[in-house]
Order: sequence, then C-alpha cells, then structure tokens
Amino acid sequence: MYTFVNRDESSSVYGAVAELLVARGDWRCLPRDSARFHLMLGERNKLPFGRLGERGHEPGLVQLVNYYRGSGSICRKTSMVKTVQSASSAEGSDPFRWMPLSFIVCPTRFLAENDEKAARGRLGLKPRRKDERSEFRTAASDGKGGVWIAKASAGAKGEDILISSDCESLLEFVDRGKQSHVIQKYIEDPLLLTGNRKFDMRMWVLLDHQYSIWMFKQGVLRTSSDPYNPGDLQDLTSHLTNHCLQEAHSANYGKYEEGNEMFFPEFNRFLETEHSTTLDSAVLPQVRTVIRHCLEAIRESISTSGLDYCSFQLFGFDFMLDTQLKVWLIEVNGAPACARKLLPDLAAGIVDIAISPLFPPTADEEVGKSGTAGNIRDAFEKL
Repeated sequence: MYTFVNRDESSSVYGAVAELLVARGDWRCLPRDSARFHLMLGERNKLPFGRLGERGHEPGLVQLVNYYRGSGSICRKTSMVKTVQSASSAEGSDPFRWMPLSFIVCPTRFLAENDEKAARGRLGLKPRRKDERSEFRTAASDGKGGVWIAKASAGAKGEDILISSDCESLLEFVDRGKQSHVIQKYIEDPLLLTGNRKFDMRMWVLLDHQYSIWMFKQGVLRTSSDPYNPGDLQDLTSHLTNHCLQEAHSANYGKYEEGNEMFFPEFNRFLETEHSTTLDSAVLPQVRTVIRHCLEAIRESISTSGLDYCSFQLFGFDFMLDTQLKVWLIEVNGAPACARKLLPDLAAGIVDIAISPLFPPTADEEVGKSGTAGNIRDAFEKL
C-alpha cells in the first residue's frame, strides 16, 4: 500500500489527483503532517523541502513531491525576466524574441535601504536588488515608446497592474508598491476574436521526475468580455483577461463563451475561418519552442538529480498572439488551476505520467483497472 499526504486541499487539480489515487485502491491518504509517506501533494510556498529525503533510518523509501524547489525562477515575473535574459546571453540569442521587451524596476525606497545596509556593512552576501529604471527610461524615449504594462512580481488575479504610455507614471506606480515590478512592452496589436476581443492562451505543462517535458494537448483561451479599446488604457475589462476581473467588472461576462473560456477546437475553427491557418501549423510550433527554452534554462538549478527525493511539477504557460500570429510568452504559473472541462484528463495524466512510474499499480489493480480509461498519455505530447 502506498501512502500520500495532501497539504493543499484548496487545489482543485491536486484534489482530483488525490481522488484518483484513492480510487485506484493501492493508495491511502495520511494526516498532512505525517513524516513517512511516498507522495506529498503540498502547497507551493510552504513545502518542507528540508525534511524530504531524511530517511536514513528507512532505507529504500522513495519520496515524491509535486513541486521542484527553485521553480520560482520562472514563475515569479521578475525572476522569469532574469532567467530568460541569462539563458539567452549564454547562448548568444535575443532574450526578447518571444518575450516582450521587459525591465525590472524596484521601488526606490528598497534601493535606499540596500544602500544604507551596504554602507553599514550589513548587506552581507545578499545581492543588491536589480533595478533597470534608467534602461527603461531610455527605451521609452528612443523610439521604443508607446504603451507599457507594469506588473508586480508576485501579482495575481489582475491586481497591482498599470497600463500606460507615460514613463514617469509607471515608475511612480512601482515606487508606491511593495515589491519589484516588471515593466513590459504592451502588445498593442493583439489578435482579436469575434467582437474584437482580446484573449490569452493557457497551456499546461507537466515536468516529470526525470525532467521529461509533457505538454497537455488541450489548452484554453481566457477571453475578455468587451471590445479591445486602445484609446482607453483604464478600461481594464477590454485589456486584461483575468477571470476574476472580468466576472467582477463586466456586464458582458459569459456573453460570448461560457465562463469566458474558449477551447482549442473552437479556436482552431476561428483560425481556419478568419486566418486560413491552424493551431498545429501556426501556433503550437512556437509554443513548443518557448516551453523547451524556459524549462531547459532552469534545469541545472532545480534538478533533483543526486538528492534523496524526487519532484514533478505542473506549470501553466500563458501566451498572447499578435496580428501576425506571433506567440509571446506573458508569464508562467507554478500552481495553475485548470478549466473544469479539462480537469479529469489533466489529473489522470499527472497520475499516469508523474506518479505511476515510481509507484506502479499492483498486479491486481492493473487487471482490475485496465482498459477503463484508454491511454491517457494520448492527451499529452512529450517535447
């Protein structure tokens, strides 16, 4: 009998995974603080990584956890910019070929605090906060101006965001904040859906314990309720596609798509009808390239090779498309939710691809369950 602990009962994804494990018949859920277990379904920012693998008294116990330590290097907005810049510099490529031009800006009071600590010799080994406000000012005034978007590094749900064409307003917005921000070139020519509406595209990507990359074939478009309005940058429901913002502030929420979600079959029909192309030919090849680059960029720093425990992780990659059908990476979510319609296959894939190779079903379970769900791996593509 295998055992697991579920320390993140708020996650619909790992709640579904836990249900599948129990239903399999050879898994048992333990209290969340149990020390001896095979699998931990934990909370992303509260995982006791230091306790994992402490099993000298229990030789042979394999432990698996559902996050890679250090994955925040692509899941926090400022860290993602740093990671992409560093990896691109190492390979001699342009970091902004598929990520919009971006600058990391830190509130000035934090920089002053760092300077004061350094003057007192108390800064220690902690690096000085990165701040590219002078580089941003140059870019905003040398012909690369136009519209920019400032986003808090750990922001979510459309909060702590400002869209503006005024350089100083953006910097003042950051200085009023409580954390570093990314100021990023706003995509002013987005591909628009019926009704002239913006969208972003969520893809789920599973990284298994062997660092194999599995892309879930079905994605979802999170759509805006109102027409794109470039003349009014404060009209947030026309510019930001976050579900919570759309539902709270637009009277048109759900008018075009239930829950403002469009799935790939419908999007593919839109591309065929309006642009004489398909997802497979125009969009997904670009998506695969970006996903590989991002996860290979952090491989050395997060790999569990040589450690006494193993990891896997589900990522949510968020993209936008412009009118030329160029794909732009917007951000990476390290603990993504999943559209209800897609959740059963996604959860089954996590069990089959990330968990069962280390903890295979017993012979009796294999016989009892074979053929009931087909080959769930067909719902994924190995990159």
